Amino acid sequence: MSFLQLSGVSKFYGDTCAVADMNLSVEKGEFVSLLGPSGCGKTTTLQMIAGFEPVTRGRIELDARDITQAKANTRGLGIVFQSYALFPHMTVEANVSFGLEMRKMAKAERLDRVRHALSLVHLDQHARRYPRELSGGQRQRVALARALVIEPPVLLLDEPLSNLDAKLREEMQFELRQIQRKVGTTTVMVTHDQSEAMSVSDRVVVMEAGRATQIDHPFQVYEHPRTRFISTFVGKANLLEGRIEGEDDMQAVRVGSLSVPMFEPGFRPGSAVLLAVRPEKLQLVPAGAGRLDGQVIERFFLGSQWLYRLSTPVGELTVLCANDGRIVLEEGAQSAIDWPDSCTRVLPVDQGALA
Repeated sequence: MSFLQLSGVSKFYGDTCAVADMNLSVEKGEFVSLLGPSGCGKTTTLQMIAGFEPVTRGRIELDARDITQAKANTRGLGIVFQSYALFPHMTVEANVSFGLEMRKMAKAERLDRVRHALSLVHLDQHARRYPRELSGGQRQRVALARALVIEPPVLLLDEPLSNLDAKLREEMQFELRQIQRKVGTTTVMVTHDQSEAMSVSDRVVVMEAGRATQIDHPFQVYEHPRTRFISTFVGKANLLEGRIEGEDDMQAVRVGSLSVPMFEPGFRPGSAVLLAVRPEKLQLVPAGAGRLDGQVIERFFLGSQWLYRLSTPVGELTVLCANDGRIVLEEGAQSAIDWPDSCTRVLPVDQGALA
């Protein structure tokens, strides 16, 4: 059995379903992220694991122990809130020590644990400071140290990096992952930031409208999205309307005058589908030398990349090209677009498309 197990967990507020039939198995030492837009149920799921919200239906088990009805203060979980929730009148050392004091731990062991926790987050030299004297990144580390010092079986992170600026958030992503790997604490994080979830997680749970729509490794979620929503929420995608033609292993997707081979089985012949291809998988080639000819409508300089929008016979397509010294196309320029067959994904428009 998995270390943390959610079985058919649902949460209703009156007639409104916030989380529907969540089934999730988290292995010991694993880092799992709940990813989705606001209102998708990810924070509610975390709060049910923490014990802050009662479960309407289903079961939550921790290390084979049923904790579904257990009070939050008896679960022993470590929690880092979005606001960090540090005590402003306490020093860094006192903030980190607070949970151990509540557990009546002996002073000598308590001090040893606090020193170790502060060393882990590189704040040894800041033990006597107050939260107001720290940067945002340092306050985030204090909150993390306070959660880890009690040696919880599971660490819960509620959008812990959302209050940081973009550069610091990126730095803290990797630091958070390094700390988690060093300590080995089973971790569940809530985030709406796709890059954050992809960079630090062993697995990602993509949520939409209260349901887990895909639970998979980050690479699989990005390269093999199961729905239209996932293909556009996790990264960007060009979506082309098409129809399945052919039978069994000889199927292709017809998009306008294009016939694109497909590699996903299980679609009904003649059914409407979407052909998804990531902008960075597309290549700009000389006019007449690709699958589609087009004209550059707009271009945007992104530093390491150029983003182009092209008008084509099958609609507008977005192309991302590396800023690698090649010729930059002007708006209005003619070009062609090509891509490897293996880079396309076929998504059902509705369940009727699936065989």
